[in-house]
Amino acid sequence: MTAKSAAAAARATVYGYPRQGRGRELKKAIEGYWKGRVDADALRTTATGLRRDTWQQLAEAGIHEVPTGDFSYYDHVLDTSVMVGAIPARHRAAVEADALDGYFAMARSTQDVAPLEMTKWFDTNYHYLVPELGPDTVFSTDSTKQVAELGEALALGLTARPVLVGPVTYLLLAKPAPGVAADFDPLTLLDRLLPVYAEVLADLRAAGAEWVQLDEPALVQDRAPAELNAAERAYRDLGGLTDRPKLLVASYFDRLGDALPVLAKAPVDGLALDFTDGAAANLDALAAVGGLPGKRLVAGVVDGRNVWVNDLEKSLALLGTLLGLADRVDVAASCSLLHVPLDAAAEHDIEPQVLRWLAFARQKTDEIVTLAEGLAHGTDTIAAQLAANRADLASRAGSALTRDPAVRSRTAATTDADARRSQPYPERTAAQRAHLGLPLLPTTTIGSFPQTAELRAARADLRAGRIDSAGYEERIRAEIGEVISFQEKAGLDVLVHGEAERNDMVQYFAERLTGCLATQHGWVQSYGTRYVRPPILAGDISRPEPMTVPWTTYAQSLTDRPVKGMLTGPVTMLAWSFVRDDQPLGETARQVALALRDEVDDLEAAGTSVIQVDEPALRETLPLRAADRPAYLAWATEAFRLTTSGVRPDTQIHTHMCYAEFGDIVQAIDDLDADVISLEAARSHMQVARELAEHGYPREAGPGVYDIHSPRVPGVDEAAALLRKGLEAIPAERLWVNPDCGLKTRGWPETRASLENLVAAARTVRAELAGS
Repeated sequence: MTAKSAAAAARATVYGYPRQGRGRELKKAIEGYWKGRVDADALRTTATGLRRDTWQQLAEAGIHEVPTGDFSYYDHVLDTSVMVGAIPARHRAAVEADALDGYFAMARSTQDVAPLEMTKWFDTNYHYLVPELGPDTVFSTDSTKQVAELGEALALGLTARPVLVGPVTYLLLAKPAPGVAADFDPLTLLDRLLPVYAEVLADLRAAGAEWVQLDEPALVQDRAPAELNAAERAYRDLGGLTDRPKLLVASYFDRLGDALPVLAKAPVDGLALDFTDGAAANLDALAAVGGLPGKRLVAGVVDGRNVWVNDLEKSLALLGTLLGLADRVDVAASCSLLHVPLDAAAEHDIEPQVLRWLAFARQKTDEIVTLAEGLAHGTDTIAAQLAANRADLASRAGSALTRDPAVRSRTAATTDADARRSQPYPERTAAQRAHLGLPLLPTTTIGSFPQTAELRAARADLRAGRIDSAGYEERIRAEIGEVISFQEKAGLDVLVHGEAERNDMVQYFAERLTGCLATQHGWVQSYGTRYVRPPILAGDISRPEPMTVPWTTYAQSLTDRPVKGMLTGPVTMLAWSFVRDDQPLGETARQVALALRDEVDDLEAAGTSVIQVDEPALRETLPLRAADRPAYLAWATEAFRLTTSGVRPDTQIHTHMCYAEFGDIVQAIDDLDADVISLEAARSHMQVARELAEHGYPREAGPGVYDIHSPRVPGVDEAAALLRKGLEAIPAERLWVNPDCGLKTRGWPETRASLENLVAAARTVRAELAGS
């Protein structure tokens, strides 16, 4: 095919779309179902309507081929486990009794049965449910969901493409099931899994699918020869099927590297590649393998993970380069639009000039359609859009918001000494123990307590003017008083104020820092029905005034026990925000770190002896390719130390991480030089404690003994058993007792019971240690 005809064939598509609806209707319906206020039929009706509205909006915008199967009640990886029959034995009875309730039990647990482990989806803030597999796993086909959703789209007269998690990525994301040897490799099940995928593909073909997309993002990571061989075998077998739709294998989040020639040679019908900045090497690699003659290329040239408007002329030039490298070149975002908010037009509180710089899912859809139109019919057909885009880009580049000379001077003046504590850890820990006087196995929480309906109503009342600031602060002080009182009665050793005043652990700080924008409707799914509104870091960052000191000092005035000051760290501020793309991440991190350093210093000056700077995103932001990691970890750990290194030796610095794989960043955890780290460990059965021990981690640690992402209350014996397992790896004098994460999403009854059990478990094990 000539470049001219390839351009004429250009079409617009997306890989996936936000699921929640404009008013988060899906969240409300699911949570209503959990509480018994919404029945299953009503939930399904809501879901059907949301899918219909999404597809119709995409089609009306000019998307030629809409995705199906990307919708989920909770998680698309969990949907894949259902599709292939990989139901854990402990959940089979529940699934057989009621498929929907069993599905939610796998995600959230019941009081008697633990859920699947949850962790981050590559380097995003989305969480997936980890498949549990073993040598005895028997796969079976259930394509009901995928076929039904395809049928819904086709019935609307739309061209639709089902999207599935690919078999190689599915197995690479899986872990050995409980009781299975830790060295079991789920990829050995590939030959058992492929016939199930073959049946799903046949079912979709019979239901009217012309194309099916198989997502293989795991192949953008460093992969061993055996893993690449598995990918070659998988797509040789699936591509060789006679009863199948056309296959589009999609990758995103980074460059494909050694996997690109494997997929280019496979007997599939097309590849979808990421061509945004982080994966620009895909262009040279594609040319090096001779392109994709006779195949379809879907080019991800619009950033699906950030919110800035696309440089349309730059993207068109890239698309023009791709012509001739494939039989057909289509235009898409770099990944599913699940990772960005729905519609920037809904943001009425952002200055109109700044709003011009932003593109959420609907605006990105328009950009994709514009690029496809320009590629197919020439730039004259999109002249107006190109002119407007040039003006938007120039507006941002020339704005005073993006550059603050005082901030830049301060970051330029920082030295290595600014990121080092004044004394080494052994001297600090002696001073801290003398100062704090804590018992063996000290108990604490991670920071937040339940965000009740009353607290959310108070914030709404303040925004609406129904109460004034004084009335709002009175409500917050009352909540802090209750939180402190409960912790004292429960017997916790290091208390927290509960974060009643905070809407979100990142947004709260962003609203008090210069250079940050907050949205009103910019919701993005984190997991299940948990949605967040990531701030937008648009300019240089500084802290005009203290952000947490008044609330922390008020809480401390209510108790003689130490109250932790609670801050969100610089890397997590970046990871859980939409960051500026016009300067290196490390530079933005240093700006945030210096702003937070001012807060740490003010907390200490106000008498706070324990300060926690949370960095749950340190692992999730780790580059997917090993070659890119040292540079990232250097600036990331420096930013944390820059935040925390100005305090006295007897001030104890804590950090916290959750829901990620920590084994490959233990050295970085060490390099943070925090005095105490708390980590998620309950669902992974203390795996991180063993990893810390294997590394020789020399500081104090609190691997969680209470899984807060489940509504179940762990018993005293269960928490004590996990604590004993932790003691197998970490000496008692360095072991803390705490939940996995903050308690914001939990209710008060389960929180009270769980923390009382946690304290009782600590006392039980302390007594055992004293008697041994």
